[in-house]
Amino acid sequence: MDTLTRIRAFIDVVDAEGFSAAARRVGRSKALLSKYVRELEDELGALLLNRTTRQFSLTEAGHTYYRTASEILKEIDNLADLVRASNSDLKGRLRISAPRTFVDAEIGQSLIDFGKAHAELSLEIVSDDRFVDLVEEGFDVAVRITKLEDSTLIARKLDDFQVKICASPEFLEKSGPIHHPSELSRHACIIDTNGRSYSNWRFVEKDGTGFSVPVGGPIEVNSPLAAVRAAESSIGISSIPDFIARPKIAAGTLVSILEDYLPKDRGIYAIYPHRRYLPTKVRTLVDFLHDWFRKHTGN
Repeated sequence: MDTLTRIRAFIDVVDAEGFSAAARRVGRSKALLSKYVRELEDELGALLLNRTTRQFSLTEAGHTYYRTASEILKEIDNLADLVRASNSDLKGRLRISAPRTFVDAEIGQSLIDFGKAHAELSLEIVSDDRFVDLVEEGFDVAVRITKLEDSTLIARKLDDFQVKICASPEFLEKSGPIHHPSELSRHACIIDTNGRSYSNWRFVEKDGTGFSVPVGGPIEVNSPLAAVRAAESSIGISSIPDFIARPKIAAGTLVSILEDYLPKDRGIYAIYPHRRYLPTKVRTLVDFLHDWFRKHTGN
């Protein structure tokens, strides 16, 4: 049993002016309260209460201990109330990590819409393509585009994710049809160096076997938006996040190829460190993002 519980029992007994009255007030047995007070005295090596059959009184050490312990206990209770209030309020600062690809794309509007809906919160959105350490670097939530691995972190899926292999209609007219990913090695490809395996594009055979194809070409960039512009300019074939490629494909400036060979094992996730005692502002953000994606992408 911890010292704080023993202290609280001692103060309850003094405030109620007796073990029996304290037991009725706090809903514990008289024997248990007596045990706690005796253990506290043993821990301190001092008698706090003079006990008789019908009454008790504080010793000199008991008077001193009661005054100081009462103030300490009030501070502890006040601190607990303060933390509970901050944990349940939609106030303060919310620190979010998200990839540049996410923030700069149309789906980055989800974070802006959250900030607009909750103006009482101060958002710090850090755009970074690396996987930050949420706990070590003080982030409340991270948005990650990844294949979800085993982790001590908590993840909630927001949307499916694929990389599209795209080229302009003009480029495909000159190159001719491309039937299998292995043919990409013979074509000019635009390399986005933000990717983990940027010069080896991942695919899946129709039987589920994974493989990669080494690619190269005239342009390397570290921006998917620049890769899109290069592909639209008919410089080569590009690997582009689907949420960036979709409007271009719909507009006809890009054509998606090799659809049957694209991996489907990745998603967009909201990641946060703990489920227990999750702050209301974190839960509200994650719920908002989940609903935003259902509304805007249908997933």
